[in-house]
Amino acid sequence: MNQYLAISSRGLENILAEELIELGASNVKAGNAGVRFRADEKTLYTCCLWSRLASRFILVLSEFTVRDDMDLYLGASAINWPSLFSERKRIAVDFNGTNREIRNSQYGALKIKDAIVDRFTKADLERPSIDREQPDIRVHMRLSRENGLLGIDMVGSGLHQRGYRTEAGAAPLRETNAAALIKKSGWTADKALLDPMCGSGTLLIEAAMLAASVAPGLRRKRWGFEALKSFEREKWLEVHAEVTVKSKRGPAKCETRFFGFDNDRRVLETAKANARRAGVADLIEFVNSDASELTKPDGFNEGHIISNPPYGERLGTTPSLIALYTQLGVQLKTHFVGSTASIYSGSDELLSCIRMRADSKYKLRNGALDCLMKNYSITARGEVESDKAGKQPAADVAPEFANRLKKNIKKLDKWAKQQSIDCYRLYDSDLPEYNAAIDRYKDFIVIQEYAAPKSIPEEKARRRLLDIVRATISVTGVNANKVVLKTREKQKGDNQYQKLSDAKRYLKVQEYDVDFEVNLEDYLDTGLFLDHRNTRKMLGEKAKGKDFLNLFAYTGTASVHAAAGGARSTTTIDMSKTYLTWAERNMKLNGKVGRQHQFIHADCLKWLSEADRQFDLIFIDPPTFSTSKRMDATFDVQRDHIRLMTDLKRLLKTGGEIVFSNNKRKFKMDIESLEALGLSAINITEKSIPLDFVRNKHIHNCWIISHKEG
Repeated sequence: MNQYLAISSRGLENILAEELIELGASNVKAGNAGVRFRADEKTLYTCCLWSRLASRFILVLSEFTVRDDMDLYLGASAINWPSLFSERKRIAVDFNGTNREIRNSQYGALKIKDAIVDRFTKADLERPSIDREQPDIRVHMRLSRENGLLGIDMVGSGLHQRGYRTEAGAAPLRETNAAALIKKSGWTADKALLDPMCGSGTLLIEAAMLAASVAPGLRRKRWGFEALKSFEREKWLEVHAEVTVKSKRGPAKCETRFFGFDNDRRVLETAKANARRAGVADLIEFVNSDASELTKPDGFNEGHIISNPPYGERLGTTPSLIALYTQLGVQLKTHFVGSTASIYSGSDELLSCIRMRADSKYKLRNGALDCLMKNYSITARGEVESDKAGKQPAADVAPEFANRLKKNIKKLDKWAKQQSIDCYRLYDSDLPEYNAAIDRYKDFIVIQEYAAPKSIPEEKARRRLLDIVRATISVTGVNANKVVLKTREKQKGDNQYQKLSDAKRYLKVQEYDVDFEVNLEDYLDTGLFLDHRNTRKMLGEKAKGKDFLNLFAYTGTASVHAAAGGARSTTTIDMSKTYLTWAERNMKLNGKVGRQHQFIHADCLKWLSEADRQFDLIFIDPPTFSTSKRMDATFDVQRDHIRLMTDLKRLLKTGGEIVFSNNKRKFKMDIESLEALGLSAINITEKSIPLDFVRNKHIHNCWIISHKEG
C-alpha cells in the first residue's frame, strides 16, 4: 500500500477524512489543507472517481529536511525517477511554499526539475521534456519551513474540474467547495433542495450527483496515474466500469426534487446545459424568478434551501445587496416556515440582514476569500411578516432612526415640492449613534457615512451602517439600485474631490428655476453643494445687469444662477478642467451660451493677484485649507482671508459686493483688518442655511462684504 496526500481547501480536512474512510482508505489522518492516508491501487482509483471534496491526490515519494537549495536538489535526486515513468513522458513541477533560503517557488521548481533530469541522464537515458501546459507527469513539491514533501500528482488537473461546466456565472463556486457546502449544510437526499439564486447551477448539480450516486470523476478523460509504470490498467478498467454502471443507473432511481431559481435567463440556460452534461438534468427544475419574490414551489414541502448569494467587493454594491439579503430573509420566514436554510457568503454583515438566528456556522474559503456558511431552522416570527408591498417593515430595523427619517421626510418632501427643489438633505446625524447624512436626488438616495469615532468598534459601526441602509430603503421606498453609499471622512483641501469611480452617469435635477447635472457615484461630492442653495438663489437675485465673478467655482452652479438672474456677464474660474467642463455643461443646460460667459482654467489665488478687470458681484467659496501641488503655496482661509480680501477689493467696482463663504467651523472674520481696507462685512450665515440644514448651524458661514460707507 502506498502513502498519499489528499489536498483540499482549508476547513475541509475533517469531512474529507470521513469521505476517504467511507471510500476504503486506511491510516487516515487530517492535517493542514490536506489528509494523509494509505491505499492500494484499486482504492486509489475508487477515491479518484468518487471523491467530491479532494482537489488532488499526491503519491508521497519522499519527505526530507530542506535547509537550502542543495538539500532540495539532493532530496529530489535520491528518488529513482526512471523507475517511476519513462523518459518519453512530458513533465511539469508544481512547487508550493517557501522558507528562509528557498524564497522563490519558481527557483525551487527549477532545482527539482534539474534533479529529475540529472537522474535520467546519469542512467544514460534521454532527458524528459518539460511541458507546463499538457504534462503527462505532474511532480508536486510542498515546502513548509524546513519540511519538504515530494510526490507525483495522481490526478493531473484539479479534481474540481468535473467536466460538466464549460462556462459559469460571474462568480463561480468551485465544484469541490459546492460539494463541501452540501455536506456541511445538513441536507439529506430525502428532502427537496432549492437554490433561489442558483447561477450556473453548481450547488444543485453537486447535490443531485450525490443523491443519484453519480461519480464526480467519471467524465475526466486523462489521469496522472496512467503515465506511471505502476499503472494497473486491468484493475482501473474494472473499477471504472463498476462506477460507470452505478452512475448511469442512479439518476433513474433518484426521487429527490431539486429547484433552481435565478433572475438571469442566460445564466439559467448555462445551468441547464451543465446539468445535462452532468447527467442530472431530469432531476432539477430551473425557473426564471427573482429571489426577492421567492415562494415555495409545488412539491417542496418542508425541504432545504441552500444558496451562495452575491456579496460584492465594492462599497457601492452594498445597498442593493443589503436589500437582497433582507428580502431573502423576509421571503424565507414568510413562505418556508418549517424548512431549513444554508446561506454561504463572504460577508457576515450581509448574512445578519437575513435576521434569523443560525443553528450552526462554518468557515470555508472561496479561493482567496474568507467566507462563512450559516445554517438556519426557519420558524414563524410575526414581527417579520412582510407588508402588502412585500417589504420589511421599517420598525423591525433601527426603529428610532427609521421613525426620525420618516418624520423628516414628511416635513421636507412637501417643502421641497413647493420650492421646486429636486435635491435636499433628509437626515444629518440627527441621532448620534446613526452617524450619516442622507440626501435625496429626485428618486435617488445618497447615504454618506461619517467616519465613526475610534471608541466605536469597527464591527459595531458597520452593523449600524447596514441598519441605516436597510431602514432607509424601507422608509423611502426607493429601489435599492438607486441608493448610493459613500464613506465621508474629514477632508482637507482638494481631497473632497477625489475620484471614487468612473461610471460617468449624470442625472439632471432642478433647483428653483435652473437645471444642473449631478454625478452621484464618481466623486465624494455630487457636483452640487446642497447647503449653498440659499446663497445661490440670493446671487441670482442680485446679479441682474451685473458682471459676475465666481472663484473656486467647482461645477459653476453659482454662475448658472447668476446667468439665469440676468447677469450681464459671468466669469467662472477653477483649477480643475473636469469641473470647468462640467460648469460649461450646466450653463448650456440652461441655454446660457455666448462670449459673455467665460470659463478660465487657473489657480484662483494666482489669477486673483494678477487680474485687472473689475466686477459688480463676486462670489468666493475657497477651501478651508489647501496644499495642492498646482498652487504656489499653501492656503488657510483663517490665516489668509484678509490677503484674499485685499485682492478682491481691487477687482470690486464701486458699490459692488462680495459674497464670501467658507466651511471652517470656527472661522472668525478679522473685522478690524477688514475695516482698515475700507470694507464692511455683514454676517448672513443664519439666512444662508436652508431648512434642510438648520440642525447643522456650522455647515458653513457666509458674509456680504462691501465698501465701507463714508
